[in-house]
Amino acid sequence: MQQSKITIDVKLSPDKVPQEILWNASASSAEENQSAKAMMLAFWDGQEKTALRIDLWTKEMMVDEMGDFFYQTIMTMADSYNRATHQTELVNDMKKFAADFYKKSRELLDKK
Repeated sequence: MQQSKITIDVKLSPDKVPQEILWNASASSAEENQSAKAMMLAFWDGQEKTALRIDLWTKEMMVDEMGDFFYQTIMTMADSYNRATHQTELVNDMKKFAADFYKKSRELLDKK
């Protein structure tokens, strides 16, 4: 069985605010750590029936980028849900929500 290891390093300020997020994967072709302004990681605990999550972002993450990040995350979650369940009606609802969310996030930015 093939195995891959994903490593995430988070550099924190003295106030424990993420300053830098670096990650790498052993199966990746990238030789150096990859930098990220934000991350979302979720695990499903089947025994407890709960999602365990880690959401982090650096102070460099701008509000418009956060809107893009959430839009893209919701869209990829919809694609994953579709592959897992083939429930296209729910997938379409998720994608419609994502599009509405993105449009409203842009409208709010334009008002500032």
